[in-house]
Amino acid sequence: MNTDLKNNDVQHYMQTLGQQARAASRAMAKADTATKNKALLAIARAIRGEAASLRAANELDLVAAKNAGMEAAMLDRLSLSEKAIETMALGLEQIAALPDPIGEISNMKYRPSGIQVGQMRVPLGVIGIIYEARPNVTVDAAGLCIKSGNATILRGGSEAIHCNRALAALVKQGLQEAGLPEQAVQVVDTTDRAAVGALITMPQYVDVIVPRGGKGLIERLMREATVPMIKHLDGICHVYIDDRADLEKAIAIGFNAKCHRYGTCNTMETLLVAERVADQILPLLAVEYLKEQVQLRCDSTAYAILQDYPYLARADENDWSTEYLAPILAVKVVGDMDEAIAHINQYSSKHTEAIITEDYSRAMAFLREVDSASVMVNASTRFADGFEYGLGAEIGISNDKLHARGPVGLEGLTSLKYVVFGHGEVRA
Repeated sequence: MNTDLKNNDVQHYMQTLGQQARAASRAMAKADTATKNKALLAIARAIRGEAASLRAANELDLVAAKNAGMEAAMLDRLSLSEKAIETMALGLEQIAALPDPIGEISNMKYRPSGIQVGQMRVPLGVIGIIYEARPNVTVDAAGLCIKSGNATILRGGSEAIHCNRALAALVKQGLQEAGLPEQAVQVVDTTDRAAVGALITMPQYVDVIVPRGGKGLIERLMREATVPMIKHLDGICHVYIDDRADLEKAIAIGFNAKCHRYGTCNTMETLLVAERVADQILPLLAVEYLKEQVQLRCDSTAYAILQDYPYLARADENDWSTEYLAPILAVKVVGDMDEAIAHINQYSSKHTEAIITEDYSRAMAFLREVDSASVMVNASTRFADGFEYGLGAEIGISNDKLHARGPVGLEGLTSLKYVVFGHGEVRA
């Protein structure tokens, strides 16, 4: 379609998508598990079969993004490698293999009146998803929405428009093959920013918005949306190396959590090290960080320990609350675990935190006291991901506390309603 629509045309176009999604959501809510799985597996086959075409479409997006001066972290998110394409197909197959939550009845109990009361899991309805750069989100989100019996409207970033169009065609093909309405997954085919404004203000058609993008996008949606959201603002993740940590684990995790990928929300942005082991561990970690030319922004104690490190800077207050998405790491030496937890709960974005320790009691205290969506013991923060958690994929990560928290998979896209079974009882 024409990507330069006038504002009135955009509003009409989005209203049409909303109406079609609402109608499709009713069919999706009734679809059985076998039909939904058939669609997922058909899409997976189509993705593998069209891998070359997908890479070609992605290359068009990458060339345009580079010419526009896109930052390296965003280019990394935009890139669709052969491995990423296979991961998308595997994710769909994993979703198909998961139990279908829809229609599941739980917590059944008899009441003194004789009625039975329980809860049934049902779809949310229509989910609007707004995301930047990552074309894999198109497939992950489509797969999760199909399996959970929802319809979805996907609004990807303009930088991924060619790839998203190609993926949308494959999703449509899979839905048709399974006999499901092709409007169950609709990719917004305009790059006009007014489409976002329309999508987030259509509560008559859209039940929830899931934004996946930069801080600017999330802040805009928080100001303007009239549709409820499942969101996280940024990913300021911490790793705390305890004075009872295994040295080998601490170095491996401390390096992986920062350097595995820079442009992701589960990448470590602040390293906290217990004072008793800082002299020993920090120089060893610095050897690893030097290989990737990571700039270390240190508090005074860490700075003194690492004074010969070539990429060294003094941290200021802003560094403790910054999501770098780059080879930059804030480093602080703390007195003990309690100080580490206090720092995390003050500066964290409530996304993901990890402790490296061999002390079971401390590990359990860290799990209880750190107020974040994912809290880990002796593991890299990079595992905070729907695929790694066995969810098949994720539609996003929530650091809110209501409805869904952490990676949002199938159950996060459902709700519970009460169901009552009676035998002719009437209320006295």
